[in-house]
Amino acid sequence: MAENTQISRPKKLCFVTIGATASFDSLIKATTSSSFLEALRDAKFTDLLLQYGKKGKVILDQCTEALSLESEKSYGINIKGFDFNKKGLGLEMRAAKGEQGGAEGLVISHAGSGSILDALRIAVPLIVVPNPTLLDNHQEELADELAAMGYVIHGRLDDLPSAVKESEERRAERRAWPPNHIVHDPSGKGLIGVMDDVMGFVD
Repeated sequence: MAENTQISRPKKLCFVTIGATASFDSLIKATTSSSFLEALRDAKFTDLLLQYGKKGKVILDQCTEALSLESEKSYGINIKGFDFNKKGLGLEMRAAKGEQGGAEGLVISHAGSGSILDALRIAVPLIVVPNPTLLDNHQEELADELAAMGYVIHGRLDDLPSAVKESEERRAERRAWPPNHIVHDPSGKGLIGVMDDVMGFVD
């Protein structure tokens, strides 16, 4: 995999998770593209860690191999990945939070309620990317609602670099979970209510 060990900046991690069940190959491809890595570099990220699920390793290896053939390689970003952690993803999300001595980074997640809540509880900046391949897909609606409430950035597969930029610009103003003051809530139902209405349950 592409890796640059000559980095002197404080560690700043972008952690990408596709969850434990459905594949999300397009998210892996989008987050290993040259334009995305360039956006991470411009935002002073040093590391990219991908949780790619059962079948994603081949795609990640193909993407990083292609990057190694480019003149700028991985744009100074260390790229690593793993299938899944049965103990949960709290360790990885806390690393993205910067709790291990680095700078606060970012989590990019599929629109699964469990992953979203885990990231919000840790208070790490979060970009939520709906998976367009799922049947009965309500993830677009969920991402829209949570973004409107100020909890997340709604990321789109065709323009994740813009989502990274928006996340950096809004880092200081994102809404904390659990809420400790009244803010704009267009649905009037709160985070759990939105998830329950849109997805039918909160996992």
